[in-house]
Amino acid sequence: MNFEDKEATREKVEIVMRQTDYSEDVALEKLREFNGDHIRVIKAYMGIAEKKELPVVSVNQEIYRQLRHRLDDSMRDYNKKQREKQAKELFDSE
Repeated sequence: MNFEDKEATREKVEIVMRQTDYSEDVALEKLREFNGDHIRVIKAYMGIAEKKELPVVSVNQEIYRQLRHRLDDSMRDYNKKQREKQAKELFDSE
């Protein structure tokens, strides 16, 4: 390990220590565990799961996936508004 690697590792340890309550030894151990990726160490400390994207097989597949999500969201909003409208009408009739 040369001087630049030691210096970079030291900086990463300090970043991890500032963002977490890890001691220097624990921060260094976590950096080794996450292959020197200080961002992943901090995310793991905060409990932020890594986002796993599904691979897109084709452009067509991506288009239909987005359409499905948009239609699902639209139907969810529509059903919510209908329930609120029915509840309001029921409440107003009493």
